[in-house]
Amino acid sequence: MVGPTRFFASHNLLFGLPREYSSRLLAKAPVVFVKQGKTLFEIGAAADGCYYLEHGVLKVSIASPEGGAERILAILGPGAIVGELAMIDGLPRSATVQALRDSRLTFLSRSTFLECLQDDPKIYSHLVTTLVERLRQTDEEVAAASFLSLEARVARALLQFAKYLGEPGETPDQIIIRQRIRQDDLAALAHVARENASRILSVWRKRKVIEQSSAAIYVIHKTRLEREAAKLSV
Repeated sequence: MVGPTRFFASHNLLFGLPREYSSRLLAKAPVVFVKQGKTLFEIGAAADGCYYLEHGVLKVSIASPEGGAERILAILGPGAIVGELAMIDGLPRSATVQALRDSRLTFLSRSTFLECLQDDPKIYSHLVTTLVERLRQTDEEVAAASFLSLEARVARALLQFAKYLGEPGETPDQIIIRQRIRQDDLAALAHVARENASRILSVWRKRKVIEQSSAAIYVIHKTRLEREAAKLSV
């Protein structure tokens, strides 16, 4: 079982709880395995706890009410906690979470969490502070994204995939992704139309910002792609 310090090491709603509470929360916490391409939980499902991602990569997404267009909210790697809002309100899941790679998670039940809150209500003040910080960060990210060009949005999305799916290339500036990334997924994370993402990737291949020997292998020139990620809309 993962230790308390490592479990709460990332910035999330449960970060910073006193060790005695984190130890209690993790006592006998079960392990969950999710195969690549499988779903951990779907939007609207009953929420009975949250998960700590020990190994693997997850995709957090929502779909349009008509069930067509998808929007990817986040790509999560080891150290992330997913579904923690359900620990507070107990409402149905607000997004769907799928595994982009085989994943191992630790499950933290809501009932155990509520018992800790009853024993020490001071934890509520910590949760309120963390929620306010998260809201401020979200506002800043939305404001910043509104000034980015389409190229910058796609570049940032591809860099997110590279962060969790990539491996070192032949040079220090190269990142290799040996996994097929659907253009639909890239567009959904960048919040652009698929046609725009396809056009931008085509331009980048010609300019050697990225290289593709097949649909399942991306070679990214990090410095060049980071320049694209800094472009503002005009």
